[in-house]
Amino acid sequence: MAKNVALERASLASLDQKLAMAKKYSHEGVIAGAKAAVVASIAAAIPTLASVRMLPWARANLNPTAQALIISTAAGAAYFIVADKTVLATARKNSFKHISSIEA
Repeated sequence: MAKNVALERASLASLDQKLAMAKKYSHEGVIAGAKAAVVASIAAAIPTLASVRMLPWARANLNPTAQALIISTAAGAAYFIVADKTVLATARKNSFKHISSIEA
């Protein structure tokens, strides 16, 4: 009976540690995604706004809503792609570290 209680406490501590690591890695993903979204917004805004001022077709067909949609789509895509890659990379790195410690 005492053996089961000790095993249950150890598994709960391990579960808490895994949950804390998952929160840390997801936070790193959010930060990296936000940085990428800022860069993508600037990178999309400059040519979009410049083309609206210089090209007659863009001036006639891209109203402010369309311009905002172009910029926000680039920012959203960059956020989700970078955040996902960051979370997966840290999880992969952590899982390989765990395997190497078991083999040693």
